[in-house]
Amino acid sequence: MNFKEELEKKTGETEEIVKRYLPAPEGFQRRVLEAMDYAVSAGGKRLRPLLMRESAALFGDAGEGLSCFMAALEFIHTYSLIHDDLPALDNDDYRRGRKTTHVVYGEDIAVIAGDGLLNYAYETALRAFEKAVTIEDYQRTECALKILGRKAGVYGMVGGQCADLLAEKPETEVTEEMLLYIHRNKTAALIQAAMMIGAVLAGADEKAVERMERCAENIGIAFQIQDDILDVTSSLEVLGKPTGSDEKNHKLTYVTMHGLEESKRQVAALSEEAVGILKGFPHRNVFLETLVEQLIYREK
Repeated sequence: MNFKEELEKKTGETEEIVKRYLPAPEGFQRRVLEAMDYAVSAGGKRLRPLLMRESAALFGDAGEGLSCFMAALEFIHTYSLIHDDLPALDNDDYRRGRKTTHVVYGEDIAVIAGDGLLNYAYETALRAFEKAVTIEDYQRTECALKILGRKAGVYGMVGGQCADLLAEKPETEVTEEMLLYIHRNKTAALIQAAMMIGAVLAGADEKAVERMERCAENIGIAFQIQDDILDVTSSLEVLGKPTGSDEKNHKLTYVTMHGLEESKRQVAALSEEAVGILKGFPHRNVFLETLVEQLIYREK
């Protein structure tokens, strides 16, 4: 397998799925739809929908409803980036190598573009019911929706974002427990959603879904630690967004708490365990295993 060629092919297919579900910019709401399109079409790795698809491939045929959830998850991820970049939060002017949504469309439109993507994500996911054929399809879709809602919400990503904001306040004493909570929820929760939903839609049993949840938690924490490492060691040209923003915002990260070398060792340990879980299933997906390693050890 030529991983690079296979990745380009699969990322292109994922890109087409995401674009297929984007609403056309028209009517009196055209401006917000244009901003939504701008943010989603900025590119990116399409990591989460790709992980969903490849996780499903571990267990069998996930059916046509899979594409609805792939697009929905990318819409949720993009809304979170729009809001993260706002002046009230991280105050970043660049994302994925170009101006952030609030810089181009204004803060007001950026806020409702994020809101629009979040709501439209659930509209998109619900379309999976239209593609259901059997009772099992309906049950799996219902389970997938529950996972999506919880992992994206106050007991997942939003909860992690809240803790992350509180951690930046001078009066907050940030412990390692709090920092790992932030990583598990702000970053890992959507990766968990991707891998769990893929497994559920393909008919994986409860125990297998729990193992995928653990695998995705490791990936998410390692991904975030690597992101913190890159914020220290990389550049705007390589990363596509400003570096040093954590220091600028006086943000405590795993790197500032433990140093670069220990952070790198932790990334390696988490990666090894995650790939080990994937290798433990009856059917191997070598592409998924390689993808996980490449994503964790990425340089941008």
